[in-house]
Amino acid sequence: MVAMILVTGATGTIGSEVVRQLVARGEKVRALTRNPGQARVPSGVEAARGHHADRASVDAALTGVEVAFLVGVFGPDDAEHDRGLVAAAQAAGVRRIVKLSAIGTGDPAVGPVGTWHMAGEQAVRDSGLEWTVLRPSAFASNTLGWAASVRAGSPIPNTSGTGGQGVVDPRDVSEVAVAALLDTGHAGRTYTLTGPEVLSVPGQAAVLAGVLGRPVEVRDLSTAEAREYLLGLGFSDTFIDASEISRAYVRGGGNEVVTDDVPEVLGRPARTYREWAEDHKKMFGEA
Repeated sequence: MVAMILVTGATGTIGSEVVRQLVARGEKVRALTRNPGQARVPSGVEAARGHHADRASVDAALTGVEVAFLVGVFGPDDAEHDRGLVAAAQAAGVRRIVKLSAIGTGDPAVGPVGTWHMAGEQAVRDSGLEWTVLRPSAFASNTLGWAASVRAGSPIPNTSGTGGQGVVDPRDVSEVAVAALLDTGHAGRTYTLTGPEVLSVPGQAAVLAGVLGRPVEVRDLSTAEAREYLLGLGFSDTFIDASEISRAYVRGGGNEVVTDDVPEVLGRPARTYREWAEDHKKMFGEA
């Protein structure tokens, strides 16, 4: 058992599952969250108020921590905060860190999005600590953004054409993170985490239709329509400009990547998108 594990991004898609899995293993966990009073964390988890961009709160949360899961990039302005998380871990005497990054990091063809994690990854590798970097592909859970359209019987928006991705179940990403947090055998590794198959948006829609037992239609968006759609979701112009380059990369097949890293770490096959959809079909209005 590790003395104390800090999970940043503890209420997010990956962080919340990392917390759950660590607690299930009997580990002591401190969850960094903006609002501890409203955070839904398992019993026994110590909720610490803080944010990756607030160095003082991170320093306080790292007191007595031996191992840390670092989630420090949520957009184009987070590079310095990402480095800051690593520096804070070093200063606190943390011995092992696991950084959540993203597939395609460092590939110029991905555009600006491919640079967002570079500073943090380099800081991790230069830290002198035991480190592991996780580069997941597109999360299966991203398709929860389609739920309202699917429930209404409306076409889901498609901004990536027929380009496929190695869609990964976030539960697998979290399980790999937990393995790396608890086992020094993963130190010095960079894992590219994918599901077992490449799927496009139309391909995912077809799987979802099969699971739900009703049609799920897809509507391809032009670049202008995609911008309007993303603006409506609250994304900034800077984010949208950067993401358009990465979406073009996906449309061209650049992210059609499947690796064996999940099976290597977990000793079992990676979950399929169908498995994820079966487990979450009620979110889409199960018939």
